[in-house]
Amino acid sequence: MHRTWAIIERELRRFRRSPTLMVVSLVFPVVQLVVLGYAFGGKLHHLRIGVVDQDGHVPALEVRELCRAVAANARTFDTVEYGDPGRALSDLRDGRLNGVLTIPPHFSRRVLEKDDPRVALIEDNTDNFVAATLEGTFAELVGALDQERTPAGRLSPVVSLDVVEVYPYVPYIQYLLPGTIVLSIFMMVMIGGGIIFIDDKARGLHEGYLVTPISKLELIMGFNLSGAIKAVMAGSVLMTIGSLVAGIPHPLEPLRLARVFIVIVVTALALVSMMFLLMVRVNDPLVPRATFGLLNTLLFFPSGAVYPQQAFPPWMQAIAAVDPFSYSVHAFKSLLLRDTGMGAVGLDLLYLVGFSALTMTLATLLFRRTL
Repeated sequence: MHRTWAIIERELRRFRRSPTLMVVSLVFPVVQLVVLGYAFGGKLHHLRIGVVDQDGHVPALEVRELCRAVAANARTFDTVEYGDPGRALSDLRDGRLNGVLTIPPHFSRRVLEKDDPRVALIEDNTDNFVAATLEGTFAELVGALDQERTPAGRLSPVVSLDVVEVYPYVPYIQYLLPGTIVLSIFMMVMIGGGIIFIDDKARGLHEGYLVTPISKLELIMGFNLSGAIKAVMAGSVLMTIGSLVAGIPHPLEPLRLARVFIVIVVTALALVSMMFLLMVRVNDPLVPRATFGLLNTLLFFPSGAVYPQQAFPPWMQAIAAVDPFSYSVHAFKSLLLRDTGMGAVGLDLLYLVGFSALTMTLATLLFRRTL
């Protein structure tokens, strides 16, 4: 028992000397519970709806007032007024809007004449959760308008709602594909970048770099680019095979593959730069293995990869606003599910490039040229 207790004491002392490992091991289950608890389900708020009023008379104004009432009270969506239907549809296809409510010309005359007046909800159906919420909300809105205008005893509605889906049906496996591509890049960054870097330091291989005239920036760039190349390979393979498995339309179209490849490269650079910033001062090989599980939860689920961000509480939306996963997932959804051009993902790429530059600069400043 004395010899057994000596082993137990040694392992407990070793655990105590690694406060980061202690904190991650004890806090991770709580973080996972909280993040996963809020990452699924929940009521969607602040969806963006473009309103195109091509009529302009009193009944059309009543529809717009009901939309404003929903925006002010239930806050299911926020309205954006458009005078040009073409611009509204362009913003919808580029992902800036979740739907467009169109009030056609002569709507008011048809209401007064009871000549089958209709309004159209054009929705981005690449997200089934958002689409179902919008259909239910606008069905209630039209029902409220009918209650005001339907005479007593009449059963047929006055105003009808036409739902127009912009894209073919998007099954959930296609919805998950963008997040899965980002996750595969992150996994390769963890294994081929962070863990190998820490293991080299633990084995003493890292010391060989320190006796060479290579600069800190050259070291960090070499580590980052090698890790990014591995991550690009993993992301490209999953993007190609995953598109075929998920049934993405025209998965091998050269122009689309080129656009997606650019996003894969930028995503890999952003994630590997972040990983080296987090690991640049770490020496314990157990710390990255524990930390990566925590990072996976904190970065993947708030990104909107499995459920819309509009359902998250404010603190989780704040994480999503700075999370590089969010911008990568949005870019992949735009290119793979909506088949947009690079203009729709320009802001995503700009953020990821800026994020890469910032994290690489900080990692270079923190890197030690001495043992």
